[in-house]
Amino acid sequence: MEEFTAPDRVLIVDDHSLVRDGLRSIFDDTFPDCEILEADCLESALQVLSASGDVDLMLLDLNIPDVSHLSGLERLRDDFPATPVVMVSGVCDRNVVRDALAAGAAGFVPKSLKRAAIVDALQQVLSGEIYMPELEVDDTQAAEEDLIRARIDSLTPQQRVVLGHLVAGRLNKQIAYELDVSMTTVKAHVSAILQKMNVFSRTQAVIMAGKVGFRG
Repeated sequence: MEEFTAPDRVLIVDDHSLVRDGLRSIFDDTFPDCEILEADCLESALQVLSASGDVDLMLLDLNIPDVSHLSGLERLRDDFPATPVVMVSGVCDRNVVRDALAAGAAGFVPKSLKRAAIVDALQQVLSGEIYMPELEVDDTQAAEEDLIRARIDSLTPQQRVVLGHLVAGRLNKQIAYELDVSMTTVKAHVSAILQKMNVFSRTQAVIMAGKVGFRG
């Protein structure tokens, strides 16, 4: 795991106060200087963010009352694309995990995880990686591949072409020449690719694409 930066501010969104208290306790022990914000629903979370500004990490319960399935995650990702959102849930079904990660979650933390495992998961996300809970061995690999394919499928045709050039090792200048477009256009495509694939560098995007044999 890469080095991580301790968060300054974190938002915990869960309608159960016991869960919020438990997560707050973990942050208090692990990141004692971190400011913890809390909300019991999506609307409250948006109000907190509007009043307090951006945070370094959000923890979002999958089943808060005023959202349907992953609509809360999708709203937060749309409004705060640079902030990682970790889903927290009592359900650890492969399809649920896959859908959450495909929708842009930076991790999926089952509430059944032991305290030390939750800390490890949070540190992994804060280091820029994606945390996936342990499933059955075969399911874990299949879920990861499903996630990658879903994210690649979300790209526009032109973005898929640009990703193919990235996989081939070409620089922005070379891609611009090949596609007969400006450097600004290429940079915009690359930025969109990184956001949709929920990665933070070209290298991560290339590695992810390679895991499913994507060549463009």
